[in-house]
Amino acid sequence: MTVLHALRCGGYSGVARIAAATGLDAAAVESDLIDLGIAGLVTRIEGGVWGLTEAGRAADAERTAAELAATGARPAVAAAYERFMVLNPELLDLCTAWQLRPVDGVMTVNDHDDLAYDTRVLDRFADLDTRAAGVCAALTAALPRFGRYPVRLRGALERVAAGDLEYLTDSTGSYHAIWAELHEDQLATLGIPR
Repeated sequence: MTVLHALRCGGYSGVARIAAATGLDAAAVESDLIDLGIAGLVTRIEGGVWGLTEAGRAADAERTAAELAATGARPAVAAAYERFMVLNPELLDLCTAWQLRPVDGVMTVNDHDDLAYDTRVLDRFADLDTRAAGVCAALTAALPRFGRYPVRLRGALERVAAGDLEYLTDSTGSYHAIWAELHEDQLATLGIPR
């Protein structure tokens, strides 16, 4: 049910995005999607994109609640979620700072021509990531499936450092998108409505 949960947290996705989220290879993901589709839990729409059905959402909620109850991890996940929510506004502010920058006192679309500005924002992202790693470690200790998030977040920052600037806020593999999946995963795990 790893694939089902990845769709729950990431929303409509193609095979490559689900593979990145789960750590499974594309062939395994596609096979699972076909099985889940036959079971009526997922549906495929145009362009090779998959999404949950209502039955799939319900099945994932049931499985996630059972996992939480069986492991006794609710207190640890809830405590980590509280720590995450302290960091979340900072992440949103950093995303805005990456996308917009002040020019002569006016907020302007960041064209990324000001290397000093971008470096300051990236340094702040790196600091946030260090603090988020502690939250991810607590989540992973409670439920090992959370262990993919710090790897994916760090990987996105490494891609930005290598010059793939869209991996900060502008792609489905971006730091921001992975952060949003992590947020959604905590909400789904704890049964908190959005």
